Amino acid sequence: MSCSTSEVPETTTTKTYYDSQHPQLFLRKIPGDYGLPFIGPIKDRLDYFYNQGEIEFFRSRERNYKSTVFRVNMPPGPFISSNSKVIVLLDANSFPVLFDTTKVEKKNILDGTFMPSTSFFGGYRPCAFLDPLEPKHAKLKQLFLSLLASLHDKFIPTFQTSLSELFSNIDSQISTNSTAGFNVLSDNMSFDFVFRLFFNINPIDTKLGSDGEGTITNWLALQLAPIATLGLAMLPNCLEDFMLHTFKLPFFPVKSGYKKLYKVIYESSTSIFEEAEKLGLKKDEVCHNLIFLAGFNAFGGMKRLFPTLIKWIGLAGPELHKQLANEVRAVVSSAGRSLTFSGLEQLSLTKSVVYEAIRMEPPVPYQYGKAKEDLTVQSHESTFEIKKGEIIFGYQPFATRDVMVFGGNNNEFVADRFVGEKGEKLLKYVFWSNDRETVNPTVDNKQCPAKDLVVLLSRLMVAELFLRYDTFTIKTGTSFSGSTVTITSLTKAAST
Repeated sequence: MSCSTSEVPETTTTKTYYDSQHPQLFLRKIPGDYGLPFIGPIKDRLDYFYNQGEIEFFRSRERNYKSTVFRVNMPPGPFISSNSKVIVLLDANSFPVLFDTTKVEKKNILDGTFMPSTSFFGGYRPCAFLDPLEPKHAKLKQLFLSLLASLHDKFIPTFQTSLSELFSNIDSQISTNSTAGFNVLSDNMSFDFVFRLFFNINPIDTKLGSDGEGTITNWLALQLAPIATLGLAMLPNCLEDFMLHTFKLPFFPVKSGYKKLYKVIYESSTSIFEEAEKLGLKKDEVCHNLIFLAGFNAFGGMKRLFPTLIKWIGLAGPELHKQLANEVRAVVSSAGRSLTFSGLEQLSLTKSVVYEAIRMEPPVPYQYGKAKEDLTVQSHESTFEIKKGEIIFGYQPFATRDVMVFGGNNNEFVADRFVGEKGEKLLKYVFWSNDRETVNPTVDNKQCPAKDLVVLLSRLMVAELFLRYDTFTIKTGTSFSGSTVTITSLTKAAST
């Protein structure tokens, strides 16, 4: 079962001189350049956002240089970032160097060649901006891992409650309007779920009221505006570029909402603070890190992931829907009408579909790192030398569609790609959580601490969807935060 998207071209690399350390490859000078000072970064920024768009920006350079490794400027460029020069990695062979924290530094490089003002984080640098060698990284990461472990028994029942509300709201919109905007409903559900899970509160019952999700969304938008585009046809490109990419946007528009958010989380985190104090962490710093964990990592990730998941399953059509429904209902029937951890593990096609959606459209498309030392990286055909201090950038949607790994259908959604022993061997090439899917988060790496939870929730969403419905149809689009999905029809299961 497959559906196609725009193709990423296969690569041929011009070989130059021989690499004696890697006799199977040739050493090649990294192609590309950065252009004239000031002018080069702005030209590349305009190409990236407007003249070519993100995909063609990388595709055209890969094609022109005949290489998946090359030099270019990455936004935002002048005024916001002091150095926009990066070395781009687009293939699955070179990409993993970005996960090796013995070779690359991760300090202040989460968002790329610039960092938002720490005003957005209470004056602190959250854990996501810390390199693992910085002392507080291990303590904060350990706190997050301990928190997730303590909530293990709440994952499934809490998310099931949230999903029940989501599907009820979708049904209501379909009944009233004949269509349902999935993104808005999913965002509201995700925000409520995060607060129920981490802080044991329903945000609408707090001082946040109905404004919490909007506050977080605006907080995210102001931080990330320098590396984003609104995609509004009525706004001239030159005006949008000036508004978003010339200066960092200030914190003050969301300051009052953030203060409310801080107070609600602070008052609901007593047990978390007790654990933090054992690690020698201050309550204030921990609270701002919790906001980042809940708002940026968790909610921000779900905001992109869940519409992407529904998009690819919806586009795949009724045949796949029937297969998923049969698989889920068979397992639930044998398990006594309930979904459990062990039951979800039995859903091989469901698991594969989740991984395939993540492969096609990773929720975090970018990875950055700064070389800690002179090093070499290898594409499939050449070796390249990178100097200490150079910024390395990886664009995951190309690496996770590498034709040398995934073959001729690398740009197609293949639902059962990861089923069986052969399929499971491909999981190490699924990059989305700041490491391979086959690696686990630790205090010493930069992998998302909730990586396994994200996969679990995605499987649970698919399973609960096909317990309720036989099939559905959608329309898709794009927005500031990624894919948009409108559900145009739903066919309920006979038993619901």
